[in-house]
Amino acid sequence: MTKLKCIAVDDEPLALDIIEDYVSKVPFLELVKRTENAIEALQLVQAGGIDLVFLDIQMPELTGIQFLKIANGKSNYILTTAYSQYALESYDLNVSDYLLKPIAFDRFYKAVEKVHNQQQKAAEPSPAAPPAITPLMSAPAAVHPVQDFIFVKTEHKIQKIQLDDILYIEGLKDYISIYTKAERIITLQNMKKMEETLPNAQFIRVHKSYIIALDKIESIERSRISIFGKVIPIGDTYRDEFFKHIDNKNI
Repeated sequence: MTKLKCIAVDDEPLALDIIEDYVSKVPFLELVKRTENAIEALQLVQAGGIDLVFLDIQMPELTGIQFLKIANGKSNYILTTAYSQYALESYDLNVSDYLLKPIAFDRFYKAVEKVHNQQQKAAEPSPAAPPAITPLMSAPAAVHPVQDFIFVKTEHKIQKIQLDDILYIEGLKDYISIYTKAERIITLQNMKKMEETLPNAQFIRVHKSYIIALDKIESIERSRISIFGKVIPIGDTYRDEFFKHIDNKNI
């Protein structure tokens, strides 16, 4: 199995310890170097052979954003930071993912798996060539996000939303509306991506246009769910799975 050669760049030794520990748990990753020196890391990237860089944003001498601009597309990057305000600028620089500290392992794994899948797909033979036979890799047991909030991009900012505040989510073509008791938040995102982001222990999709918070259900009548005065339909495609989930929850 081909491994992704990685380096970790951060001016905090504890943050590097965490990344090193996480990398050691993932079969398809190999940590080539951990360093607090961004200039040293940049030289390694420019020399070639580095598949993935875990990059802190706020560092002395050279920030993560400056690093990305100088590297100019060499390697894949996963940014690690405690500050969400850099997310929009980093996405413009085509980073693979953006992890907020403290980083949970399940979120880390999801980010590196995405890079690995992209690399595997790029390495696949053309249709004319016989398919390569690769050993199956067993992924870690299913895990659930430990964070109790999400960040979404709105028109002028990145907004933090507590999961416990969400009542339901409505899909509107390429936009979604996230409803809480206090407000409606509109973000440019699709329902599938949002469904994958939310923990399935708390949220479930009940219609092509609706995801609901299970603990906010007030009543269920036939194929309709009431949440905070809103009546939400249960789609035929989702009905069986929804009621099975409800039975397991003993609601």
